[in-house]
Amino acid sequence: MSRLPAPWGTRIDRLRPVRFSFEGKTFEGFGGDTIASALAASGQWVLSRSFKYHRPRGAVSMAGAEANTLVQAGHEPNVQADREPIRDGLVVSAQNVSGSLDHDRDALMDRLGRFLPVGFYYRTFMGPRRDSWLKLWEPLIRRKAGLGVLDTAAPPQFFDQVNLHCDVLVVGAGPAGLSAAIVAAKAGADVVICDENPEPGGSLTYRRSDGVTLSDLVREARSLPNLRILTGTICNGWFEDNWLPLIQKNRLYRARARQVILAAGTIEQPAVFRNNDLPGILHGGAVQRLMRHYAVRPGTRAVVLAADGDGYDVAQDLLDAGVTIAALIDPRPVGTENGAQAVLRALGVEILSGAMIEEARGAAGNRHVAAVKVAGRWIECDLLSVSVGKVPAWQLPCQAGAKVGYEDTSARMVLELARDNVLLCGSISGNTGLEGAIMDGRRVAQAALSGLGHGSLPVPENCLRPPTANGYAQPLVPHPKGRDFVDFDEDLQIKDLLNAVEEGYSELELTKRFTTVGMGPSQGRHSAIATARIVATATGRRVGQVGVTTARPPTGPEKLGLLAGHHHALERRTSLHARHLALGARIKPVGSWWRPYFYGAPEHAGELTKREVDAVRNHAGLLDVSTLGKLEVRGPDAGLFMDRLYTMAHANQSVGKVRYCLMLNEMGSVIDDGVAYRLAADRFYVTSTTGAVARVYADMLFWNAQWGLKVDVLNLTSAFSGLNLTGPKARAVLEAMESDIDFSREGFAYLDGHEGMLAGVPVRAMRIGFTGEISYELHCPSSYAPALWDAVMAAGRPHGLRPYGLEASRILRLEKGHILIGQDTDALTTPDELGFTWAVSKKKPFFVGKRSIEMRARLDQKRRLVGLAFPADAGNLPDEGGLVLRHGNPVGTITSIGHSPTLGYPIALAYVHAEDSAKGSRISIRCGNGRIVEASVVTHTFFDPENKRQDL
Repeated sequence: MSRLPAPWGTRIDRLRPVRFSFEGKTFEGFGGDTIASALAASGQWVLSRSFKYHRPRGAVSMAGAEANTLVQAGHEPNVQADREPIRDGLVVSAQNVSGSLDHDRDALMDRLGRFLPVGFYYRTFMGPRRDSWLKLWEPLIRRKAGLGVLDTAAPPQFFDQVNLHCDVLVVGAGPAGLSAAIVAAKAGADVVICDENPEPGGSLTYRRSDGVTLSDLVREARSLPNLRILTGTICNGWFEDNWLPLIQKNRLYRARARQVILAAGTIEQPAVFRNNDLPGILHGGAVQRLMRHYAVRPGTRAVVLAADGDGYDVAQDLLDAGVTIAALIDPRPVGTENGAQAVLRALGVEILSGAMIEEARGAAGNRHVAAVKVAGRWIECDLLSVSVGKVPAWQLPCQAGAKVGYEDTSARMVLELARDNVLLCGSISGNTGLEGAIMDGRRVAQAALSGLGHGSLPVPENCLRPPTANGYAQPLVPHPKGRDFVDFDEDLQIKDLLNAVEEGYSELELTKRFTTVGMGPSQGRHSAIATARIVATATGRRVGQVGVTTARPPTGPEKLGLLAGHHHALERRTSLHARHLALGARIKPVGSWWRPYFYGAPEHAGELTKREVDAVRNHAGLLDVSTLGKLEVRGPDAGLFMDRLYTMAHANQSVGKVRYCLMLNEMGSVIDDGVAYRLAADRFYVTSTTGAVARVYADMLFWNAQWGLKVDVLNLTSAFSGLNLTGPKARAVLEAMESDIDFSREGFAYLDGHEGMLAGVPVRAMRIGFTGEISYELHCPSSYAPALWDAVMAAGRPHGLRPYGLEASRILRLEKGHILIGQDTDALTTPDELGFTWAVSKKKPFFVGKRSIEMRARLDQKRRLVGLAFPADAGNLPDEGGLVLRHGNPVGTITSIGHSPTLGYPIALAYVHAEDSAKGSRISIRCGNGRIVEASVVTHTFFDPENKRQDL
């Protein structure tokens, strides 16, 4: 193994060997190694094959910035080998390979490049020859395309999502980011700093620098209790209102920050020359990462291409590691002699100034660099370190609205961001050098604190940015033999981009789409500025006029599992949960809510449910309805808002009255129902179904934003609890309790609403019911609900009151023919199909879905929801979902079914053909065992169809 001795290797644990396999061969690394570093230490530099020409490819940045390192790791495709830690037993294989990595059958494509010019697929497979594309070429290309292999038998993984709020979010824990976070935290701000690396420090962890400065910064940051450091965490985008997704392994932090400081640093750029993609050609930062992080000696004889001071630092690091430097190539003009050159010359390093690498030559099969050609001279080497400049990590700033510019005189990309709550600091804003980055971080932290209104600590006055050294702009001239790659992901050469311009695709976005430059996994990190320079030169413009391609989120890889989140069901309990348990309730989940199904031993479920139904029909029952959605609509335009949102008229609804409300979507389909209690001229208390409250609330906010009415919407679902007291003796129970509300028949009519005190509890009482009996819904602040429950239960004991659960509630509502949204409706159900024309205003000029239901009404109605009655002695009944048949063909389904203890026979709600919806029609239903049973169509309301019991 090509390992360096300690203190090289800050990330590895030499006492913990790890064995894994790659391409069927066993390798060994150390704990903390990545797949790429462990393989490099064992001399395995080829990790994959290129997408188009299947050329051997290896790591370039050791920072996850290119597609070369994508491998299959176990069940998971497209894993970044330079970021993924090794583990015992890990099975790794190369991607985009036909045959094997060493003997790729599709490597022949490299010799056929002349027949595959840029945009060849547009010319070949479009137009009149489309049929040949579909029949022959499309299946072939689809088999060749793609990177990893999706394993549908892979075991499930756990993914999590966490909401994260802070005053200041700092992206990048380098010297600038750490300094900014420390200043902000010391001023009292709640600060989070994230970094994609396993430790804070950024470039200070691998470049030549003052180690004391790094340790001091990290020690101070860790000592601050209000500064949270998230390492191994990638910020994958910026969205409006400072919403940023932070990915840490299989966890997604949904971060919201008042101020964001972007200290994401810079991205090293490749040099463009013939065969610049050979394994063993690395960025200077990658060379230093391999040595300092993983103790890997990246070669024995190196050539260093240094167009900036970083390249000279790499040369000194290589010498310290015992690597021979065959030559240092400085492409800048002769006469830029500096102190670093003198030091290297004194150590015997040959320095060639004003020269550039013309091409590289590979070993057998191009599996590794073997020599480079400089000024007509071949220099043998097994490592080429490239340091020709960097560009700011522009993706996140651009998503926040930054403008990308380019200074032709200094050959530097610059960013301008005018947003007050998103700030740039450090090298991303052009502030290079350790001291300059630290000072810039402090300066930007002051600006963030100012935006927060916080106090701040004194900061040295010398916070002005020092002058930035000019960059180097390599002349981008195509090599006569090609293979001078600008985009490694897409195998694009200089000539490909020039040909695109000649074809008329002279605007950068068109060039991108015609050539696919920057559309691979690296998203233009290494190709964007070179592409802009090539297009600018070819069209006679400046780079600033051409610009760079748009950088959209996500900025890096993002697993679909992260978007789905965890798969554990959320659990919600009402404030009366303990009361139900004390009464022996059988609790089951309904969506995310745990609710009582019945009260008593499970083995007596049927009999207990029947007793609960009987109590409601003959005495009184109490149901916990706290899970209902509860929303408050208030403001001068509240009536107009409700009129537009629901199908019935609410603008003229009297104060103190309750009205049924039916909600449609724009397609005219029923999506929710509930009641609206008008508390005042400018205030409605609206209920919704349990499962739809989130959507209803979101729709209310959406339409409020669209219409611009003077309305505010408040979601009170968790704040308020609800009790439904129902039965012939419900009024007597309430009149036995201390209250300032008149519950008499004359004082509290059907569909009335009153606010007041009941048993010392503030309540909103509505006379409505799902059961068909005298019913009162009592809503109160959730903290008062247990006391109200106890008081009602105590007052009801002399009247035979008993609590009832969802099973009894389901039967009671079915006996009255009341529908359940989502069970008796689907995504296409209209009010007409439900027989709810009474709930749709004919006078209102507009409500959501009005135009759609009018258009749909002009079409022939195919189905209607009806009530079905089965014979009392029917021994074979369909289940919910059973098919309704007409002439042997399915035309509908059973939506709800159950045995009515009140009526003594089974009843159901079902969709039937519209022509069979008349009362008395005979309907055929197929049961689950294949048998056919018949039922008679009756009205929706099986029990008390004239509603006489509710008016007692």
